[in-house]
Amino acid sequence: MTALAWRHAQDQRYQERPSRLDGAVVWNVDDPPGPRQPARSVLPDGCMDLIWTAGRLVVAGPDTHAFQVDPHDRGSCAAIRFAPGTAPALLGVPAYELRDHRVELADLWSRTAVRELTGRIDRAADPAAALEDFALGRAADTGPPDPLTVTVADRLRRGRSVASTAAEVGLGARQLHRRSLAAFGYGPKTLARVLRLQRALNLVRTGLPYAEAACAAGCTDQAHLAREMRDLAGTTLGAYFGRYDASAAANSDTPQPSGSSTTA
Repeated sequence: MTALAWRHAQDQRYQERPSRLDGAVVWNVDDPPGPRQPARSVLPDGCMDLIWTAGRLVVAGPDTHAFQVDPHDRGSCAAIRFAPGTAPALLGVPAYELRDHRVELADLWSRTAVRELTGRIDRAADPAAALEDFALGRAADTGPPDPLTVTVADRLRRGRSVASTAAEVGLGARQLHRRSLAAFGYGPKTLARVLRLQRALNLVRTGLPYAEAACAAGCTDQAHLAREMRDLAGTTLGAYFGRYDASAAANSDTPQPSGSSTTA
């Protein structure tokens, strides 16, 4: 089972699909707000999102740790998630300025422009598709992202080391770090850790045991993966996957995929 299918099985309120914008994902969620709703964490993934919710446009910057969504702030929303390194050119702001923050788009752009865009999305029958159309138009105006940082993200996503990646793109350590801050919000070592954790979680979702997923993703062993989960996600593997087991049981009659019941 793919990670996307796994997520759908766990929470039917969430839907996503690949975008026509290269590397991006369009998503929406119907998540009623309220104090009785369970806490929801958004794990670091190296990406940035442009989110429409309740007539507002918010930019979610790149995270270095799990972002806790306040139950009172939850609600129906639509968004486009940009691949690592691609959002800064579209938004006109370096990624490090948004690291670990949620920022109103009106704080980055002219309020007149944001008001017009927000109104257009508010009126759209499909706000997620309207956001995608906006992003495609914006990309046509700004041009493609820096091919060097796209290459860096691709190599690190595939599990290449930071040193070998720097050598492949012809940059020294300091140059690569500086370029990475602007493109990804943090240095290449942090991006490599975030992408490695996501690789491991995707493998667990397919049903692979924790120890095998850890080694296949590039961790030295299961203990290494457990430390990364605590540092970057603020939880344990068992608690993370157990939470989605409970969510599925509460929200769906869908049978549980094998990956969600993996034990340590």
